[in-house]
Amino acid sequence: MGERAPREAALVARSPIAPAPPATVEQGWEISARRSVARLRLTDATPLAKVLVRAAADGPVARGLEIRFGRAARDADGVLVVGSGPGEWLLLAPPGTAPEIARRVTARADGEFASTFDVTHGRALMRLSGAPASDALAKVCAIDLSDGVTPDGAAVRTSVAKLVTDLVRDDRGGEPSYLLHCERSSGQYLFDALLDAGDEFGVDVDGFVFPGV
Repeated sequence: MGERAPREAALVARSPIAPAPPATVEQGWEISARRSVARLRLTDATPLAKVLVRAAADGPVARGLEIRFGRAARDADGVLVVGSGPGEWLLLAPPGTAPEIARRVTARADGEFASTFDVTHGRALMRLSGAPASDALAKVCAIDLSDGVTPDGAAVRTSVAKLVTDLVRDDRGGEPSYLLHCERSSGQYLFDALLDAGDEFGVDVDGFVFPGV
């Protein structure tokens, strides 16, 4: 009998942010299995599906997405739709759903030219949650993070730790929570900068939990 061919190792997707130990692999992603109950928590949310959409600001796609520039909200399917620029949206959904999300957008186009890009592996995404979150961010960001200026559902493109970043306020469980989105190559830098800014508030790393949105 001939020898069996070696079984191919399963592909594992990895974030640009090193997982805090203990690390594990879930749904094809290497993630941190750490769980924290600290008042301020930082999570690497890079595994979330990320679909960038570009279309006319007043066309069928825009009307279907129903989110204007500078705002963010979840649609009927639970996808977080972020109006990240005039005629530009970022859609965040559970890991592995990017192709389906893109198909839904295309179906709404009704003949309009619209572009969809799966940027899941090309971008880094992190979430800072807890009562001191705005105070920690204020150390590295000049935006006014008060409730009156940047309430839940606000989305801005700004400088965070001298890095161009999409900042989305997306409160969870009644506490302030912010998503920060940047180029993959800058992910570890931004994550470390937020850890440094949150040090005086007792920040701790909290592992990603599926589906994560």
